[in-house]
Amino acid sequence: MLSIASDIDVLARFGRALADPIRCRILLALRQAPAYPAELADQLGISRTRLSNHLACLRDCGLVVTTPDGRRARYDLADERLGHALDDLRAAVVAVEADKTCADADTKGCC
Repeated sequence: MLSIASDIDVLARFGRALADPIRCRILLALRQAPAYPAELADQLGISRTRLSNHLACLRDCGLVVTTPDGRRARYDLADERLGHALDDLRAAVVAVEADKTCADADTKGCC
């Protein structure tokens, strides 16, 4: 059981970051390779302003970092373990989805 406030805060920040599909797409893209905002915006098909807002959230959550490169900033996952965590989380959700042990899954759409 999580009882240390910092552990709960860390998981809450991670959950907040994953709560938006665009932020998930950004994290998955950065899992592949570092990128510049203009490239990410083009790759994801969103405006640079919208991307900037999502990147700010991910920075505030401590999940991405910037590296200055001349007049530009390159974005990367804050720690390579985040990429592994995303892979593990996705695999676990897919496994649970295939199992669907929740009796209310089909009627309530809860799982």
